[in-house]
Amino acid sequence: MKKILIPLLAAFAAPLWCQSITPLTLKKAVEMALAPDGNTRLQILREAQLAAEARKNTVKGALLPNADAAITETDFTRNLKAFGFSIPIPGFQSPTLVGPLSNFDIRATVTQSIFDFSAWKRLNAAKANIAVAEQEKEAASNQVADTVAHAYLIALRDKAALETVEANIELAKKLLKLAENQKDAGTGTGVEVTRAKVQLANEQQRLSIAELEWKAAKLHLQRAIGMDMSAQIELEDTLLLATTTAATYEEAMASAKQYRPDWLAQQRREQVAELNLQAIRAERLPSLGAFADVGGLGISPGNAVATRTIGASLKIPIFDGGRRDSRRAESAIALRQEAMRTKDFGQQVELEVRLALGAVKAAEGRVSVSEQGLVLSQQELEQAERRYREGVSNSVELVDAQTRLARARDNRTFALYQNNVARVDLATAMGALHRILQ
Repeated sequence: MKKILIPLLAAFAAPLWCQSITPLTLKKAVEMALAPDGNTRLQILREAQLAAEARKNTVKGALLPNADAAITETDFTRNLKAFGFSIPIPGFQSPTLVGPLSNFDIRATVTQSIFDFSAWKRLNAAKANIAVAEQEKEAASNQVADTVAHAYLIALRDKAALETVEANIELAKKLLKLAENQKDAGTGTGVEVTRAKVQLANEQQRLSIAELEWKAAKLHLQRAIGMDMSAQIELEDTLLLATTTAATYEEAMASAKQYRPDWLAQQRREQVAELNLQAIRAERLPSLGAFADVGGLGISPGNAVATRTIGASLKIPIFDGGRRDSRRAESAIALRQEAMRTKDFGQQVELEVRLALGAVKAAEGRVSVSEQGLVLSQQELEQAERRYREGVSNSVELVDAQTRLARARDNRTFALYQNNVARVDLATAMGALHRILQ
């Protein structure tokens, strides 16, 4: 029976053993999310960029030559009385019905706009819309990079928390062994052994929670990247104190105004609104165009004679029922709205920069305090363990020191996580996250 079960179990388990593990750094995770087949939101915005290019070509067509060709052959009859036609000749009666008659016409027609200021303004607005679409895609890329960076840091935090719990379990096992030895030596009691076992059970309970949070963090990271949820990943980075010098407020604001694509996109939107208003205003100006058609006209293709028409037209707008004024008023309102959004967005950028700078400074202080607390709690545990071995104190003091060490480890992990998050938030606020990850 064993000879049958072992190969079967090995066959079922082989796919799990052979599944490859993808190593991930923060830089690689962001690169995967920004790839053409990565984050879905970016794929949609790439399509929006192509749509803006197509709209520009549509508007551009009004300024380019337009050519058409047509071939018509007709056979018709006409009632002359319906046109009031008669021949006033005594003794002659005009025919009522004429036909059937044949007509053949083959013709090519070309029109060309010579001067249309409104069409040029609309083309400039369409070009600016392409720039808006590009900046919106870049803004979305920054947001995706920020989301992936936060998800990666959360995963690092939960991984470090899991490692901390595992270290706490090893420590709890060591102290349990010490309590048992003290009891065997006659210097300890059964309640101290029980107390150590309770502490170990508490840490084991924390381990199951930490493992669940670590798995959930990895899944959220894979979702942010756009990876297959069944893929196995391994994080190669670790939580470390960011030691780079933080930018000053002036440097951060200058970087944000120069590089933040969402800020640049909003300025482009205001420009587009202004160009649309200028295009509607320009509709009051005369427009000049040229036209020409050449072809053959006759009763049949065999006897068609070449004919042509060449000319120019000047169109002078006079009155359109007030529609142009209404559209101009609507465009002026849209321009004022975009100007308000630009001002409000500038204040939002300033707020994000100031908050990020404050968070970086505060996070550095928290890391320093947490490291001091970790060193002191380790010293306290060593002293409590030595006192317990020598029989000077009981296990209550030892368990308290053990609990404070576990808390100090958690505090340091969270402080390092906040420090890294603050750096990412500052880079995002400055529009420099891509440059930092390169």
